[in-house]
Amino acid sequence: MYIYSLIIDNVSRNCYNRVSVKGGAVVQSLIQITDITLCFFIKNIKTMEVLVMKYSERVLEELKKNNPYQPEFIQAATEVLESLSPVVDTDPRYEKAGLLERLVEPERTIMFRIPWVDDNGEVHVNRGYRVQFNSAIGPYKGGLRLHPSVNLSIIKFLGFEQIFKNSLTGLPIGGAKGGSDFDPKGKSDMEIMRFCQAFMNELYKYVGADEDVPAGDIGTGAREVGYLYGQYKKLTNRSEGVLTGKGLSFGGSLARTEATGYGLVYITEELLKDHGKNIQDARIAVSGSGNVAIYAIEKAEQLGAKVISCSDSSGYIIDENGIDVDAVKQIKEVERKRIKEYLNYHPDATYGEGSVWDNVICDVALPCATQNEINKVEAQRLADSGCYAVCEGANMPTNAEATEVFLDRDILFLPGKASNAGGVATSALEMGQNSIRSSWTFDEVDAKLKGIMINIYYHMKEACEQFDAKDNFVAGANIAGFMKVADAMMAQGIV
Repeated sequence: MYIYSLIIDNVSRNCYNRVSVKGGAVVQSLIQITDITLCFFIKNIKTMEVLVMKYSERVLEELKKNNPYQPEFIQAATEVLESLSPVVDTDPRYEKAGLLERLVEPERTIMFRIPWVDDNGEVHVNRGYRVQFNSAIGPYKGGLRLHPSVNLSIIKFLGFEQIFKNSLTGLPIGGAKGGSDFDPKGKSDMEIMRFCQAFMNELYKYVGADEDVPAGDIGTGAREVGYLYGQYKKLTNRSEGVLTGKGLSFGGSLARTEATGYGLVYITEELLKDHGKNIQDARIAVSGSGNVAIYAIEKAEQLGAKVISCSDSSGYIIDENGIDVDAVKQIKEVERKRIKEYLNYHPDATYGEGSVWDNVICDVALPCATQNEINKVEAQRLADSGCYAVCEGANMPTNAEATEVFLDRDILFLPGKASNAGGVATSALEMGQNSIRSSWTFDEVDAKLKGIMINIYYHMKEACEQFDAKDNFVAGANIAGFMKVADAMMAQGIV
């Protein structure tokens, strides 16, 4: 405000000096001049604010202005750009190269219609997306989400996060994401097949083993990947590693199904160990009951933890005797029913509607359901009830206010771009196996996965210490992921 006041004073003084004092006329002249001065100042105040902003702040303001109806994307970009300030605002090379402006803008955004026919002969039209965000360090890589909530903002947020997640793995893969607002729930196998084939009829033009390699995500499991791959092969007459998460009989990798959940637990175990705690006998709460949640429960229980919860969009289960992961697999992977069916296997468990985070008490929280599932109130409740670590299994399952609570309360917190990177890491390992026309054993892939997750943890820790942000793994993950991408972008010129 001092700068603004000085500008007003100087302009007013200059105007006053140009006024000839002629009796009462001076008052009217000064009023007119002051009005003009203030109008000029008010119209240009935004310009002056921009001039005193940091580079990262200016890019973020411009991003908000250009994307006013994309809250998920803005939330993700805000978190990243704020944590990158110590890096990009102290090195003028980045601003000169327009690096942040290029980083937050996708290289390519593809939207298309997906017409398909249901079992009754009725025609439906869904919208398909593929956002190819950044290929500086390798071909685009990221999943395909099938869910009614899918829109451009969510796909851009996921694609943007994927840049840093993929970079953290240390493997040569760029960031992308795609999907559709199609809802696979309640659809027959034939309807799922027809939709996937219609989706690939357009998507195949933009993907390839060395260009863009999609994978599964929410709503896209082994069945959907199989249908997508079959249609790609028919359209192109090529058998190549264009998708990951494939079946073992046509190029898939052992341990890919388990990878995201296992990887989450491996990095959680390393985090606890590095802070003098042990995952064995820890009381762990998990949300979700999809692929990530199921295999996080399985691995945590193998390591001696007691997992007491899981959930789906209809409600949650709390089982003080420990979650029976085999029952959850039967309900979700075989019968494809709601989690309430768990009571048929274990009547002593508790079922409730709403959020599990309103009711569970735990040492470690592993949110594995969906974005923004933990809010500020729920975060405060977790902190007050003794939770000492939160590691994200889903993509951005804690909202910005909840994340601040965890950081302010000194709760160990790992962001999803680091802690759920096991899935994409193993997808990259699948790509490697496809390229050499070979396959590795489960133990080989699992060992590589564990090594990658441990390396991610220590890369984050090193970045935290380098930029004086001890145990702020949000900043550490963003900085560590950014540096590799930034070096590649700088080396490749303005493209």
